[in-house]
Amino acid sequence: QVQLVESGGGLVQAGGSLKLSCVASGFTFGMNTMGWYRQAPGKQRELVASISIGGSTNYADSVKGRFTISRDNAKNTVYLQMNNLKPVDTAVYYCNRVRRVEKGNGTWGQGTQVTVSS
Repeated sequence: QVQLVESGGGLVQAGGSLKLSCVASGFTFGMNTMGWYRQAPGKQRELVASISIGGSTNYADSVKGRFTISRDNAKNTVYLQMNNLKPVDTAVYYCNRVRRVEKGNGTWGQGTQVTVSS
């Protein structure tokens, strides 16, 4: 079955950095566009970054220039390097297959909490 295991979150001061990892299994990782999503308390889950099969990346305006998404197909892993973190980045972060989420049938992992203090 599909499994997505996110890790790397934590508590960091504003201006700090974190690198998130997501290990995927149960599907052909290298054939899927992967995304990092986040959900802050009281808000809807939003896509913050995505990376295509060929390595093309897209970012939400709110994180452009600060976050970098990458993937290692040999390790079935997608990463999110987050620099210059701000309190507004506080959220639970999840990875998923972008197309599945768009279709409304993505299986979610437990996510990893990122808390940025001011």
